[in-house]
Amino acid sequence: MDHLWSPWRLDYVTSDTPSPGCVFCLAADADDPLIVFRGQVAYVILNKYPYNNGHLMVVPRRHAAALVELSAEELQEVAVLTQRSEAALRAAYRLEGINVGINLGKSAGAAVHEHLHVHLVPRWSGDTNFMTVVGETRVLPEDLASTAARLAPIFDGLARGG
Repeated sequence: MDHLWSPWRLDYVTSDTPSPGCVFCLAADADDPLIVFRGQVAYVILNKYPYNNGHLMVVPRRHAAALVELSAEELQEVAVLTQRSEAALRAAYRLEGINVGINLGKSAGAAVHEHLHVHLVPRWSGDTNFMTVVGETRVLPEDLASTAARLAPIFDGLARGG
């Protein structure tokens, strides 16, 4: 029998206490190893509970729930970092597509609805599998630390214009 291990989810599935604050504000203020790039007013972070390897989120540093709350500078950097994230994912993985999306509000599917974030989910033909549908389990071939180590240098190169 084979076993699928995802030890990074243990805290999530066993915790009955809510986070002590906004996860995105806490990550921005800490030396979070999942942040692969820090801009002036926004940053790029790996999703702690990814749909696929390389699942990134672009997040404004300032706590804001909607696009209409962002300044022009914040909106521009979120857009630039979303574009840069696409380039980084294409450089790091042999992906065939990317889902890019923003869920504004709880009823729209946002798990963290009080702090805007843009999802980028790499996709491959045939990447939907029976494990997700039947077993409510995702099979990811790369752990988050390895994904961060793969993407961070690419973001650094892109920031330098490379």
